[in-house]
Amino acid sequence: MRLTVIGTGYLGAVHAACMAEIGHDVLGVDVDPAKVADLAAGRPPFYEPGFEDVLTRALGSGRLRFTTDLREAAVHGEVHFICVGTPQQAGSQAADLRYVDAVVDGLAPHLSAPCLIVGKSTVPVGTTARLAARVARLAPPGARAELAWNPEFLREGFAVDDTLRPDRIVVGVTGPEADETLRRVYAPMLAAGVPYLVTDPSTAELVKVAANSFLATKISFINAMAEVCDATGADVVTLADALGHDTRIGRRFLNAGLGFGGGCLPKDIRAFSARARELGVGPAVAFLDEVDEINRRQRSRTVALAERMLDGDLTGRRVTVLGATFKPDSDDVRDSPALAVALELHRRGAQVRVHDPEGAAKAGLAHPELHCGTDLLTACRGAELVLHLTEWSEYRELDPVKLARLVRTPLLIDGRNALPHAEWRAAGWTVKGLGRPAAPLEAQRSAAPAPESLRTLIVSPAAAGPEASAVPVGPAART
Repeated sequence: MRLTVIGTGYLGAVHAACMAEIGHDVLGVDVDPAKVADLAAGRPPFYEPGFEDVLTRALGSGRLRFTTDLREAAVHGEVHFICVGTPQQAGSQAADLRYVDAVVDGLAPHLSAPCLIVGKSTVPVGTTARLAARVARLAPPGARAELAWNPEFLREGFAVDDTLRPDRIVVGVTGPEADETLRRVYAPMLAAGVPYLVTDPSTAELVKVAANSFLATKISFINAMAEVCDATGADVVTLADALGHDTRIGRRFLNAGLGFGGGCLPKDIRAFSARARELGVGPAVAFLDEVDEINRRQRSRTVALAERMLDGDLTGRRVTVLGATFKPDSDDVRDSPALAVALELHRRGAQVRVHDPEGAAKAGLAHPELHCGTDLLTACRGAELVLHLTEWSEYRELDPVKLARLVRTPLLIDGRNALPHAEWRAAGWTVKGLGRPAAPLEAQRSAAPAPESLRTLIVSPAAAGPEASAVPVGPAART
């Protein structure tokens, strides 16, 4: 089929390349000539594992090209996918739909044949109906442009796989023709057994924001438990493990730490709350405001913990932040919790160096006041405190013994509770994590005096005489 994908940011570029990968003739459209030129030359404008390979194959096949001309798109496409951003409005929680509206305003007057316009952007419920009326007003008579909504469920770091092998496809349509068209678009996925859910546009619009709201709530719930654990000496990781064994709850997304960020979850739950208030059902999702607040609070709690570990004064202290992106396997620094913490440490007088394998360049452009780089040794040398804030695999593979020789003081905040704390403590580090006890159970056990009946087994040979050396020492004694 002949498809257009309008908006070639993170969502659109991946969708365009993957649709060409499965055999469609795809035209990508963007208002940014530099981005169009980069994509046409096979240069991805962002880091995403596997994307460059798919882009290269799609361009080489001749099934993918790019343009800045919506008139050309109108002539080319049987199906037009809207993939532009819907950021948060300045001074409001509501979604900014100016880019979605601009696509419709620019495309509709040039439509001359029956087609299907399919939204993939995350929008407030009711958007499809509003845009359908807009298209009907702007399109030439007889254009017969139908509207549908097909929300995306991409995870950065897994976007290619999520597009080619999604866990479900949801389409919101108003008639059988749109349904049939979308079944043809996604025929390879349907043949592979991917669940295909057909519903009305309003339900389809709600699916994405409801899913993100549920995930955000689960993350903030365990972070709220981390605050309780900090107040009581309990361990939030063990708590999460115990909760996760309940099949009604599950362990995924139940990881306490610095919280969520990026270009989706934060702005989506805020836009959902704003839309619910517009519809007069604000109290139904009022809990999302607290979910958002808990998430924001994790950042300030991390800064406060850093201040305590440096004796209450950050002025002039050398601090290293491991991670700039909001999650690993991405170069996306939008609403990054790691960067937010780094900036607040800087504002309080710390000398902050930020390391990230992929996001350092974007972080440095956005915040030149921070020292951002990709050389891990340079970032850590002489540090008085290290904060692990984005869980890149590189950081989990660090040798804490070698790193201890490089820093000034071996102090670590594991803001993601993802590092092996016992190994780091054994290497001489003082390790803190949100919701983690200062002395873990293993350390308490090793420090506790042995029962009287066992003391003869673990007394040193020098103190016990020559016979003691022949007494076997069990694992408990070696701990």
